[in-house]
Amino acid sequence: MAQQRRIYLNIPVKDLKASVAFFTELGFEFDPRFTNEDATAMVIGDGNAVMLLNEEFFRTFTRKPVADAFSTTEAIISISADSREAVDEMVHKALGAGGKESLEPLEMPGMYGWSFQDLDGHLWEVLFMDKSALPNA
Repeated sequence: MAQQRRIYLNIPVKDLKASVAFFTELGFEFDPRFTNEDATAMVIGDGNAVMLLNEEFFRTFTRKPVADAFSTTEAIISISADSREAVDEMVHKALGAGGKESLEPLEMPGMYGWSFQDLDGHLWEVLFMDKSALPNA
C-alpha cells in the first residue's frame, strides 16, 4: 500500500493579517498551533495546509530570489470544491474580499474550474471534478 502523503505548501505574503482576513472571508480556518507573527497554517483538509509566511520570514528558507507573483507565475495552487456552485461561490468571495479574477471559468469533460489572484498575486484555481463524467482512461 502506498504511503499516504500530505502537502504543506509555503507561500510568501506581504501582510499576514490582511491575508488571514482575506482567506477567512473564503471560509478557511487556521491552525493556532502553527501560527505566530511570522506565519500561519491555513487548513485545506485531510491534514494538508498552506503556510502563509511573512515575506521576510519566507526568505530565510531559500537562497533564491522570491518571485513577484504580480508579474510572474511561480505556481498555480489548485483546490477542490464539492460542486460547480461551490467553485463560483469561492471565487465570488475572493473577488469581494479584494482578490482579482485570473481567468474566465473553464469547463472540460467532467471538470469545472475558475481562478483568482489573492492579495499577493498568487494564482488559485478552484476545481469541481465530477468523476462519473470523466472520460475513461
